[in-house]
Amino acid sequence: MKYHELNTSAKNAKKRVGRGIAAGGGKTAGRGTKGQRSRTGKKLRPTFTGGQLPLVQAVPKLRGFKSKRIPAQVVYSDELNAIKSAKIDNFTLFEAGLISTPHHTVKVIARGDLTSKATIEIAAMSASVVKQLEKNGGKFTETAVPLPKSTKKDKPEKAKK
Repeated sequence: MKYHELNTSAKNAKKRVGRGIAAGGGKTAGRGTKGQRSRTGKKLRPTFTGGQLPLVQAVPKLRGFKSKRIPAQVVYSDELNAIKSAKIDNFTLFEAGLISTPHHTVKVIARGDLTSKATIEIAAMSASVVKQLEKNGGKFTETAVPLPKSTKKDKPEKAKK
């Protein structure tokens, strides 16, 4: 059976209950017999459990804390040796495939030896890597994370009167 072959109508008429026994939904009108839910005008909230301790209070509270901060993308110092560029920034690392997006914080962490003597302009670098870089003749500059370019079109300037 395909979706377009289903025999359904878009508008189902609302069932009219409480119009007598012959109409099919008479007497108790589908509410059962007696009790709080059979009466008119009595609305019960979804969490109502019959007067006992509500389920919301009975379930233990979720402890702890969840940080909404996005962690920095990690690049290891020995991976920088493969980049043959005088200036290394987020976009250079992205093109080299070392980070997933150039628009997040990047931190270089020590692993192995750093032989590059490039100028590195990223958000963060461990102190030991900065020492290795300066020993090789390179330079580290802490810079802000580049923002993505807007996809909105520029508004046309209004003609001056």
